[in-house]
Amino acid sequence: MNAPELWGGHECTVVRVGDRWLDQSRLSGHHDRIEDLDRFAELGLKALRYPLLWERTEIEPGHWDWAWADARLTHIRQLGMRPIAGLIHHGSGPAWTNLLDPGFAPGLARHAAETAARYPWIEDWTPVNEPLTTARFSALYGHWYPHARDEPSFWTALLNQIDGVRLAMREIRAVNPRARLIQTEDFGRTWSTEPCADQARFENDRRLMTWDLLTGRVTPGHPLWLRLERLGFGARLDAIAESPCPPDVLGLNHYVTSDRFLDHRVDRYPEQVRGGNDRLAYADVEAVRVMSDYGPGWRRSFDRLGRRYRLPIAVTECHLGCSVDEQMRWLADCWQAATAARESGVDVRAVTVWALLGSHDWDSLLTRWAGAYEPGAFDVSLGRPLATDLAGCVARLARGDVTADAAAAWWERPDRLVHRAWPDADQMSDARH
Repeated sequence: MNAPELWGGHECTVVRVGDRWLDQSRLSGHHDRIEDLDRFAELGLKALRYPLLWERTEIEPGHWDWAWADARLTHIRQLGMRPIAGLIHHGSGPAWTNLLDPGFAPGLARHAAETAARYPWIEDWTPVNEPLTTARFSALYGHWYPHARDEPSFWTALLNQIDGVRLAMREIRAVNPRARLIQTEDFGRTWSTEPCADQARFENDRRLMTWDLLTGRVTPGHPLWLRLERLGFGARLDAIAESPCPPDVLGLNHYVTSDRFLDHRVDRYPEQVRGGNDRLAYADVEAVRVMSDYGPGWRRSFDRLGRRYRLPIAVTECHLGCSVDEQMRWLADCWQAATAARESGVDVRAVTVWALLGSHDWDSLLTRWAGAYEPGAFDVSLGRPLATDLAGCVARLARGDVTADAAAAWWERPDRLVHRAWPDADQMSDARH
């Protein structure tokens, strides 16, 4: 069987925090460097996730500025790469709207219609990147605009984004009936001690909601349907289920922090990871830091999503904020898992090397703009892109060289456990969920 394709993308988030806007394309300098596209093409990438973001393009209501996008999309085509057009990337839309606005989805659809009319040849689209994650950070945890912190706001933000995807793809396909939806979402698994089992089950069900909604699965009998119906969202769920918009490709974004562990024994953990629900206090930590038998989630995710949806899958973000040698091992782990999944019958189409130019301030989830920077395939900390060893690794993968470093990665070593390992002597060995 042929290997997956190799895709890429630079970190392109545009997010609003209060009255401040953070634009990763400007922070990395990519906004002013069209020649970055030549660097990306030289890696051997077949496709490029690329921002045609609503916030950057519709500069006033009804007024779009296409100059930047025109030049770059022309060059991407000349270089032989396919663009995967992104319209919202963790944003809440331009200043006149937000994720809780009933006009958000129709407004995004208008932007999609204008974008598709401008570029009718683009076939791959991601109207909204990671709707569930964006809803959590913007309307449940309050990190990003509009800074809500309650469950009804969270579900409103998610459903508005899902409607935005549905309406946007309707407009795009009216221009190009061959257009494909590549729907991205962060995905992992939550484990727990027995007292936290209900919360872990809820979080594992919630993780799937972007794809479950778009595929029309959230109907009576779905684990979360009754919860949302009681919150007053029944009519919206019915409308989505009656007119779903199944992805053509599931976009899997997975990080070492995507897998979580919930522990009711809060005294074992520092204050900053303690939280809870209305019934129980618990710590929420990275599974890799507490589970003695933890293994990376790439293959587990491929198998779970493949069985559930029977749809093609692409890794749409493979990135690790760490030393370059560990970044290379993370990419190698992903590539090997994708290849093995293909060989076992899971339709894994591609692996995307994400954050090609690195990323800024993600250590604080973009809430503290302190200039923290982590490189990617290129390091822009000196003001110009310098290829790292990861870039060489990507180029070798593109040529078919899959030689991997045999050294153990940090997520495989015993010293990764910064909390008391679980399971332990006072915990039942089968208390897993």
